[in-house]
Amino acid sequence: MQHTFYKYQGTGNDFVMIDNRQQLFDKNNTKHIALLCDRRFGIGADGLILLENHTVLDFKMVYYNADGNESSMCGNGGRCLVAFAKQLGIIERKCSFEAIDGLHHATIENGVVNLQMQDVAKVDRFANHVFLDTGSPHHVQFESKIEDFDIKTEGARIRYGAPYNHTGSNVNFVKKLSETNFRVRTYERGVEDETLSCGTGVTAVALAMHYIGETEENLIKLEVQGGQLQVRFEVQNGGYKNVWLIGPAKFVFKGEWIG
Repeated sequence: MQHTFYKYQGTGNDFVMIDNRQQLFDKNNTKHIALLCDRRFGIGADGLILLENHTVLDFKMVYYNADGNESSMCGNGGRCLVAFAKQLGIIERKCSFEAIDGLHHATIENGVVNLQMQDVAKVDRFANHVFLDTGSPHHVQFESKIEDFDIKTEGARIRYGAPYNHTGSNVNFVKKLSETNFRVRTYERGVEDETLSCGTGVTAVALAMHYIGETEENLIKLEVQGGQLQVRFEVQNGGYKNVWLIGPAKFVFKGEWIG
């Protein structure tokens, strides 16, 4: 099976991109998708994204985790897909597309993508953590020793433990640096390891920090392993609207897969 693929990364969160407007890619072959994402036997990526035609919008996003299963929304993947659509000549500066969680608007200029995320109506606060869904489910908790923390072990323990169990949750560990700046490390389900960046994760962290009163600002900087992202938002009836994830999306290389 031969594919032309494009590799993109957004603050170290990397993706295999395939133009599937002709519907030639086998979306039911989970093992093949996982192989393409494998870092030793395949191309290597945190996930695979298909760009497809849409009847009304500019395009459609279909996202798979590195384990080969179709997954919930990926913020960095969405930003990279916007850059991919621009490279293909589908869009210029603005676009609208459909993802698994619904409609998204985005702009791209000088390699920086502003991606509108879904509104968040509900945030659940517990004694030691916050839980919310920003297109994907996210557990958020503080960790003072974040630089040396065992993200994979502790993240997996939370991801597979109660109350998440088999369904699981992404897990974000946070250290406050200032009123507008937070350090974030994320364990991602589907990758089952720490990733260098998680777009829906930093979005969740920004909203969670505002919700629990750690910041009163509505433009937050998030430092991740792969660089820096920003999230801006508006407050509405205890929830959040006009949520935007902002950061770079970069083309890495193009290739042919023959397998």
